Amino acid sequence: MHMKKSLALLLFTLTAFIGFAQSPVKPAHLGFSFGFNDFVTPQQIKTTTFKQTIKSGDWGRVSQRMNEAFSVYYWKGLTQNLDVSGTYTGSFIRKIPSTFPTPAANYFQSLDLSFHAKLLKETAIINPFATLGIGVNNYKKSWNAQIPMGFGLQINPFDNQALILIQAEHKGQINQIQTNHLLYSAGVNIPLSRPKEAAKFIPPPPPPPAPADTDGDGVIDAEDACPTVAGLPALKGCPDKDGDAIADKDDKCPDVAGLAKYGGCPIPDTDGDGINDEIDKCPKVAGLARYGGCPIPDTDNDGVNDEADKCPNVAGPADNNGCPRLEQYNFNSKNVQFATGSATLLPKATVELDKLVTILNEHPEIKVSIDGYTDITGKPATNLALSEKRANAAKAYLVKKGIADSRLSAAGHGIENPIADNKTAAGRAENRRVEFKALQ
Repeated sequence: MHMKKSLALLLFTLTAFIGFAQSPVKPAHLGFSFGFNDFVTPQQIKTTTFKQTIKSGDWGRVSQRMNEAFSVYYWKGLTQNLDVSGTYTGSFIRKIPSTFPTPAANYFQSLDLSFHAKLLKETAIINPFATLGIGVNNYKKSWNAQIPMGFGLQINPFDNQALILIQAEHKGQINQIQTNHLLYSAGVNIPLSRPKEAAKFIPPPPPPPAPADTDGDGVIDAEDACPTVAGLPALKGCPDKDGDAIADKDDKCPDVAGLAKYGGCPIPDTDGDGINDEIDKCPKVAGLARYGGCPIPDTDNDGVNDEADKCPNVAGPADNNGCPRLEQYNFNSKNVQFATGSATLLPKATVELDKLVTILNEHPEIKVSIDGYTDITGKPATNLALSEKRANAAKAYLVKKGIADSRLSAAGHGIENPIADNKTAAGRAENRRVEFKALQ
């Protein structure tokens, strides 16, 4: 019963001690102590009472009850308030109770693993602690498990260079082969290493001042190519009004988006035709988009562009819509005459038409329109019919001579389009005509 009450009290004390003030963790120590084993007093308490034993005063008689003992131990901190130790204790037994199960004058030894809960910080000069552990002892050939528990004082007069330990322990026997006993001891703990000093807190240096950014554009002045004008980080802090990714300071056209290869200006249009030089096939001559920026072509180089030239592949004067005049090939349409009032070709007409056959054979690209006209003599309907017959007569002759029909067209116009005055005989003679026009 006494054993159970003591164990409960010690457990409560250990728990309370661990919760106290924080302190540095104890480094490993090697300790030596000298003391006394008392086997008689625990037996007396067991046979009488604790109160009677204390009152008798017999428990303090060293010469009658106690056996000299020595201990060697390894002691180390686990946490700031909890230490652990391994202790070997030896003693030559001479004073034992009559009920001790083995003969006297033999060596008694024990080995304990104990935990020590300290009340104060490690650096305190006097530091109470409670002990609880498990161990084993041996006397002759008898082995017994034991529970060491008790109290002690850790005295620190040398600033942790060495510690003085004073302990009182009750070693309760588990299997009761041996007798419960008390151990009173005093000794010295010597550190095996210096305790680690807590690292001193060194405040960090103050942050350096923020770098200047005069224009507030997020680019510091040291890296800003335009430090007094807000700009873009991508352009080293310079502005770009036209948004063409070329800084205004390097842009020859800062208000108009352009390309870097043109100094920030748009693609040029040298000839001003609305087609930029990169796609203009004729960048120095104004032209049209449908011709790739070039002027309307003049295939036959007659000064009449192909769109206005009715004969784009054959040179001709502008007043003839770019088509050649047959006269330039020594053909004279005035020689193509007919018998009076008929569509019969006169001999000199066939001679002239033979010239035209030669011209058409030499220039297969030329087509010819044949138009017949009359003067105002007679009825208009009669004149119209006659003009058609004469035009077709000329066409028929040319076809007969091998000219393809598809290259020829014939039409009669009667009294239309006079070229002279119908009031005179000479004028009427000029109006009675067949015109030959080159086409393509």
